[in-house]
Amino acid sequence: MLIIPAIDIRKGRCIRLAQGNLRDETIFSEEPEGVAKLWQLKGAKMLHVVDIDGAVTGIPKNLDIVLKIVKTLRIPVEFGGGIRNIETLDKIMNGGVERAILGTSVISNTDFLKEAVDKYKHRIMVGIDAKKGLVAVKGWKEVTNKRAVTIAKEVEAVGVKTILFTDIEKDGMLSGPNFKNTKELAQAVNMEVIASGGVTSIDDVENLCALEKYGVSGMVIGKSLYTGNLDLKKAIRLAKEYQPSDRRTRKKKNLIKARKSGRRI
Repeated sequence: MLIIPAIDIRKGRCIRLAQGNLRDETIFSEEPEGVAKLWQLKGAKMLHVVDIDGAVTGIPKNLDIVLKIVKTLRIPVEFGGGIRNIETLDKIMNGGVERAILGTSVISNTDFLKEAVDKYKHRIMVGIDAKKGLVAVKGWKEVTNKRAVTIAKEVEAVGVKTILFTDIEKDGMLSGPNFKNTKELAQAVNMEVIASGGVTSIDDVENLCALEKYGVSGMVIGKSLYTGNLDLKKAIRLAKEYQPSDRRTRKKKNLIKARKSGRRI
């Protein structure tokens, strides 16, 4: 299970939003490149970078910063935010980005998606951002009438191999992921699913690891890393060493310790 730290960039700064609300912004750093180096130092094997301005306007606005991050790091970077045409995609891929995340363009321009997949194969990921099961576009400002599972099946038919699934109502809220919908989406398609939104605690990491058998291959973690709610090194260690029996074993050990200490349980 891959643990992928997130860096959201707006107006050149590393920020986090609550449910994608631009009015609910927390600035964590004026230097996104420094944050990227920190996550790499702590053991990240991939970085997730989003141009928030690009997602809203449809044109990447912080691409110079993103490409600088790509050149600085030894680990691969996946990037999304405003990639709506093949010219922009080419520029991003030629700049060294390992995986491009297409979102709104999937809804509005299926020809572009087909062209992108034909040209870049597995390096194309589709971001499916949902609110109450319905897909949201244009920086999450507009909610469509299409269900996440429907879009997932459509992009699978085109040849997409990986989906980034974000539950908008969970994103940035430190309230835990939407395990139910993530599992349902993973079961509905024969693709890798990266979970995003709400990963807050080590238990959340463990519970998402338990979904690996359904096709969930990774998780994007954002706000909880910045607030200190979750330690990246511990999350990476758990994901690497996770076994399905871990939770039961730990509960049993805690039960035995409690009995030996005389505590009531």
